[in-house]
Amino acid sequence: MHGDWNDERLMLAYRTGDTEAFTALYRRHRGPLYRYMLQQCGNAGVAEELYQDVWIKVVNARAAYEPLARFTTWLYRIAHHRLIDHYRQHARHLLTQFAPDVVGDEADGADDLLAGLPAPGHETPHVLHERRHVARRIDQALAALPAAQREVFMMAEEGGLTLEEIASATDCGRETVKSRLRYALNKLRPALQDLL
Repeated sequence: MHGDWNDERLMLAYRTGDTEAFTALYRRHRGPLYRYMLQQCGNAGVAEELYQDVWIKVVNARAAYEPLARFTTWLYRIAHHRLIDHYRQHARHLLTQFAPDVVGDEADGADDLLAGLPAPGHETPHVLHERRHVARRIDQALAALPAAQREVFMMAEEGGLTLEEIASATDCGRETVKSRLRYALNKLRPALQDLL
């Protein structure tokens, strides 16, 4: 029912109590928002906690929501401010002990049963290894960017935000955002040239 509605209409429907509208919004934005949070903080556990906080803030702010900008701009502005709050709260800890977690999958009983079955062609060890290698290279290239450039790049790529929307979400000027994005792309291209 809600699949063809734009984000703003979904949020307005949620504001009036339509929980299915919220579910549609959540499904639409959960992956890109989580990846943005993970890239910004570099720690899967922290990213998950901050990600949940952002959605809680969306839920709590629904009554006051007004579509003055695109929903994604509003959502990423909340995420940006939650990251700033997190860094302020944990600045000393982050300076002395910053290290990204490597998350491993733990097998449960059902996974053990499925482990003996042959993998589909797109999940063969060689293909999975190659995907992990490419993902690791991309993560390393993104991690090498200055935080402000990485944030702008992730908002543009994962959130699909325009320069104006990123400027609004980060409280920066449009030209500053444009420069940061250009610098990020100029650094990423040579770092990932062999993967293109």
